Amino acid sequence: MKNLNIGMVGYGFMGRTHSNAFLQLNHFFDVPYRPILKTICARNPQRAQAFANQWGYSSMETDWRRLIDSPAIDLIDIASPNDTHAEIAIAAAQAGKMVMCEKPLGRNGAEAEAMTKAVETAAVPNMVWYNYRRVPAVMMARQLIGEGRLGKIFHYRAKFLQDWTISADLPQGGEGLWRLDVSVAGSGVTGDLLAHCIDTAMWLNGAIDEVSAMTETFVKHRKHNFTGQVEPVGIDDASAFLARFHNGSLATFEATRYARGHKALYTLEINGEHASIAWDLHDLHRLQYFDHRDEGRLRGWRSIHVTDSDQPYMKHWWVPGLQIGYEHTFIHQAADFLTALGEGESAPPTFRDALRTDYVTDAVLESAAAKKWVSVRSADPAAAQGGSDVS
Repeated sequence: MKNLNIGMVGYGFMGRTHSNAFLQLNHFFDVPYRPILKTICARNPQRAQAFANQWGYSSMETDWRRLIDSPAIDLIDIASPNDTHAEIAIAAAQAGKMVMCEKPLGRNGAEAEAMTKAVETAAVPNMVWYNYRRVPAVMMARQLIGEGRLGKIFHYRAKFLQDWTISADLPQGGEGLWRLDVSVAGSGVTGDLLAHCIDTAMWLNGAIDEVSAMTETFVKHRKHNFTGQVEPVGIDDASAFLARFHNGSLATFEATRYARGHKALYTLEINGEHASIAWDLHDLHRLQYFDHRDEGRLRGWRSIHVTDSDQPYMKHWWVPGLQIGYEHTFIHQAADFLTALGEGESAPPTFRDALRTDYVTDAVLESAAAKKWVSVRSADPAAAQGGSDVS
């Protein structure tokens, strides 16, 4: 087994989830590499050192350029705010480093294009952390769709609801609140929450061709933590859109941070010719399944407890009936990345896959501003094709 030295940029929530994934995966997955937490990079040296001590990083760095220049680092993992993604990823690729990046890939399609071009030109392995693909129940939904059990797909609906920004006294900018600063985040819930929904949707149901959207910013002005001044808010607090998939199915998507009582309600439902599937992040180990071909008197929704060893990923964990949770999706993703790396490939979602999602979010924001249907740009000729291959 080869060692793979990790250089992590960012020590926030995502820095913790990624670090935990790299630490845990070799205990449960047989992969050709052993991730080594080599260097953590962040601007605050005291907190970076504390993070290094807590998670077992060998060293600390405050300048990501020195991290990229280090011959000791094999892989750059970007878990820092959105406005840093493009510059770091492009420089890392040009230096020949493998690159993993938090979502969204870029603040917009243009940034994501440049990042995709960089990793593909350098031919370096790359991946974007859209972790909900690795929920076993969601992976099982993809298997069932790929097996044709749903038949022709008619409808897809998804929503992601939160409530943490309702207070008008909440400032924008800085650590923990950069998602409210459009210059850092790029957009609000469209690029943050809906990006997850869109990535999962296209992975399950193929490309989205066109959208018709509306967005709203409920609190128009907030104090900025850096300037101390009350400034306009440029991000969207809520976003909803209709969509047409390339396969002819129709979709509704909704995301908001103004749904009182919801901290992270992510649900999806798919209705097909023969069967329907539903999933809820709050009950993430279960897949709801309805098959019209069942005997009439027994026909109804069934709740599938995805914990058996013949279901996705579960053979790596506990005995049937004992479920896993959110953190395990990142372990699955890291394991898939290292498995593909051993085969000389990049595991999905690659930068190009994530570029497709950024093109959709661009179209959503353009549609909301213009109040009209907008066609989604294709990332490549294969963008309009779904797939049934399953990790």
